Amino acid sequence: MIEVAVILGLATLAAGVVSAVILRLLPSVRLQIAGLALLAVILPLTAVLASGWVMFHMHDDVKILSVSAAAALSAVVGAFLLGGWILRPLEGLRGTSARLAGGELNVRAALDGPREVADVGRSFNEMAASIEELFDARRQLVAWASHDLRTPLASLRAMLEAVEDGLAEPEEYLPAIGEQVQTLSLLVDDLFELARIDAGVLKLELRQASLHTLVESCVRALMAEARARNIQLEARVDPAVSQVWMAPEKVERVLLNLLTNALRHTPSDGAVAVVVAPRNGQVVVAVDDSGQGLTAIAARRMFERFWRGDDSRTRATGGAGLGLAIAQGLVEAHGGKIWAENRAAGGARIAFTLPLGRRESR
Repeated sequence: MIEVAVILGLATLAAGVVSAVILRLLPSVRLQIAGLALLAVILPLTAVLASGWVMFHMHDDVKILSVSAAAALSAVVGAFLLGGWILRPLEGLRGTSARLAGGELNVRAALDGPREVADVGRSFNEMAASIEELFDARRQLVAWASHDLRTPLASLRAMLEAVEDGLAEPEEYLPAIGEQVQTLSLLVDDLFELARIDAGVLKLELRQASLHTLVESCVRALMAEARARNIQLEARVDPAVSQVWMAPEKVERVLLNLLTNALRHTPSDGAVAVVVAPRNGQVVVAVDDSGQGLTAIAARRMFERFWRGDDSRTRATGGAGLGLAIAQGLVEAHGGKIWAENRAAGGARIAFTLPLGRRESR
């Protein structure tokens, strides 16, 4: 009789372990937990039926208790094994997050385990990649800002030392000092604008304004430079576009930056045009040029901070590399988007959108 009870107990225990192994193969935690609940019902029910069968044939309470205990033990063992398999990838994810918090920005979570856990790991890796990019961008910002600040400061220091040592009269260096101070002021203003954009505290006072008037004003401001370089500069504004809901001073800054870049990259006898047209409830403002166009790297990176397409460019010959990053932030603050592409007819196009309808100031 004892042998029968042992066999029933071992069979129930084996059934619980095998069931736990099978449940582990299910693709999601939801299905595994549902299977575990079903297992917790079936095994005790099987134990009760087996116990009844033993009781009916053997009339032995000890054997009944043995079979019931074996069935309960098998359910506990199966649940323990399955719970461990479910928790193991979560423990790994917790360890990975602890390493990320400790400064290992390149650490990534394993994508094994049930589907839900793998999805959490995938989202964690995306977050870790974003954090790593953010820290890299911050390091680059500090490095480039330090570089661009150091040059005018060094020039100012040299001129002041020359005046202090009696090697030059103050009047000789006053214009140059004023230029360097202006350079520093512009760079600090750009960095402050970027900081406000990143912090989400940039406030735009949106109102209805004439985009046609704004475009004509920007073209007139750069017409002398275009003529000096023998470049044709024109504006083509669709008559259907009149009043646009925008912050005019911010849009003017974006457009002047795009036009300045276009003139810089357009050879003599070339052409630059501002093309404005409505599209799908928005207005598209495009700056086209007849230059060499964009390389794949330039099209991908031109809106990054401090990025210059030509490594030989300096602040004096091409700015600090913040203009397009600021332009992107200002356009997105309007609810629009900005992009760059090559034109089919040759040259490059940088375009951005603005809403035609009213938007809340932000």
